[in-house]
Amino acid sequence: MPKEIKEEKSTRNIQVVEIDNPRTINKKITWVNVTNAGKREIEYLRKRYNFNLNHLHASSSNVFAQRPAVHKCDNYIFAIMHFPIYINDTVIATEVDFFIMHGHIITVHNGNLQALNDFFNLCKKDGEALLTFKLESSSILLYELLEKLMVSCFPLLDKNSLAINKVEEIIFAQEQRRAVSHILSLRQNIINFHKIMHSHKKILTSFMEIRSKLVPNEQLKGYYKKLIDHSITIWEILENQKEIVQILNSTNESLLNSHLNDTMKTLTVFSLISFYLTLFVAIFTMRATGTPWVDEPGGFWIIMCLLTLITATIILIFRRKKWL
Repeated sequence: MPKEIKEEKSTRNIQVVEIDNPRTINKKITWVNVTNAGKREIEYLRKRYNFNLNHLHASSSNVFAQRPAVHKCDNYIFAIMHFPIYINDTVIATEVDFFIMHGHIITVHNGNLQALNDFFNLCKKDGEALLTFKLESSSILLYELLEKLMVSCFPLLDKNSLAINKVEEIIFAQEQRRAVSHILSLRQNIINFHKIMHSHKKILTSFMEIRSKLVPNEQLKGYYKKLIDHSITIWEILENQKEIVQILNSTNESLLNSHLNDTMKTLTVFSLISFYLTLFVAIFTMRATGTPWVDEPGGFWIIMCLLTLITATIILIFRRKKWL
């Protein structure tokens, strides 16, 4: 039966659960889950497992690795992976560090990856439902954990799809200025998602080389092939979303340019009308000898009618030219 071991006395940030199938002898899987690793947590891992100091330093809560990596040591494998989460409607990366060894798996993270937290709680409450309970291999536990983490990416992709639909509605509702901010936010999320998932396929391929004394190699490769398929599917969805957003952005820019052209046409017409009206008014204000209608009774109204006629003529010419 799976059993939870209480937090280590040195810190509450370390939880341990054992998956122990009573039908097997001298076999069990121990999962050590470390959150917000500080000096105490790092010291515990150093003393208990004698991990490489560089790897332990990389797992500290105040250190964020800029790139994922896999390092194979004599008695364990150390891996850094990033996964996407939404914070204030923005996709950001959260880091999970893995130490994989025979009979043990240690995860170090900052606790904000809900899929990992849920899976750890499942191991505590209903570990018998896991494939790991049947096969009792740390490689299988790693596979099941990674599958949960990969599958948790799909709801985030769905949020991107909903955001794309919203942007499309805004664009075709002729709200181009409002659409600009939504498109920028959506493009940022997709770019961040791209960067986070970029190296997953390479890392998962490295995990396929893990050898287990309990699980046949072909069977183990089959499990990790499923993870690679998940990674490929996520990447294809991201590529599709990226193309759609680019199309929507081009459409929105075209509509903005169209509105700008219409505005420029209107301003051009008014500028031309203003030019001719100003020209004629300037001529009449000269009051030179022989200027018609200036000194005649009703001259003001005659001049006003003339200016109105000029305005109407210019507008009519623009309409016939289909410039308006």
